Amino acid sequence: MRIQVHYPRHAWTLGIYYLASSFDRAMKKLEEALDFLQRQEEKLWFWGVDRAEDMGFSAEFLKEAGLRLDRRTEFPRKATNVSLTPERQVPAFVLGPMRRGLAESVEMSREMSRSAAAGD
Repeated sequence: MRIQVHYPRHAWTLGIYYLASSFDRAMKKLEEALDFLQRQEEKLWFWGVDRAEDMGFSAEFLKEAGLRLDRRTEFPRKATNVSLTPERQVPAFVLGPMRRGLAESVEMSREMSRSAAAGD
């Protein structure tokens, strides 16, 4: 799952991603990732922007949380957007649209796999 975070306090953007083996695991990891990204904004900005020459540290810091630095510049057009207050717990209702979007994406992927298998 790809996440693009916009931090208005410092006017910068961070792209990350993680892999998950199931829908439920993806949602659990999403909650954990959002919590981490909110709590660590200052540290991520310091090492990712202010000390940009040491992006290796940022990548390692993210890796400890099970996240990877996403260096791709393009972001999918069909994406769910959410605004969160820094350093606050993510309300469950905020994740609803993300859960639906991920479920639709997983279902589309399954249908495409079935169609490809039937065509073989």
